[in-house]
Amino acid sequence: MRFEYTDGKNEDFIGLCHSLDDFLNSLVGGEENRADYIPYNALDDIHDVIVVYDEDNPIGCASFKKYDNKCAEIKRVFIKEKYRGKGISQKLMAKLEGLAKNQGYSFFILESGEPLVAAMKLYYSIGYKVISNYGPYVDMKNSICMRKAL
Repeated sequence: MRFEYTDGKNEDFIGLCHSLDDFLNSLVGGEENRADYIPYNALDDIHDVIVVYDEDNPIGCASFKKYDNKCAEIKRVFIKEKYRGKGISQKLMAKLEGLAKNQGYSFFILESGEPLVAAMKLYYSIGYKVISNYGPYVDMKNSICMRKAL
C-alpha cells in the first residue's frame, strides 16, 4: 500500500469520488435521495487529499478542508469494496489526522449518517464523538455530525 498526498484536482481522487457517489446512490436509492448533500461535497475547496494505492491502482481516499482556524472538516472518505475490512481506513485516517495537525488544526469535524454503517463504526473506533449538527447539516435529520480533538 502506498499513501500519496495530493489535492482535490488529482484525477485518481476525482475518480474515487465518483465511485463514492455511486456507492452512496445505491445505498440510499438514487441521487435524488441525497440531493440536499451534493452541494456540500464539491471538490473546489478541497486542497488536502490522501489517495491510497495498491501498486498503481487507486483504492481509497480521504480529504479535509478548512472549517475555521482551529478546525478542519473531513470530506470524501472512501475505500473500494474489495479492500474494506483490512485496516486501510484506520491507517488512512491516522495519516489524514497527522496532516491536519501538522497544519495547525486542533479538531476534525465530519458529517455522516446511519446508513453508512462501516463509516460510523470506523469513526467511533478511532475516537470520534457525536456532536450537534453544524453548518449546513443543522436541519438535516439524517445527518450525524462528529468531532475529534487532534
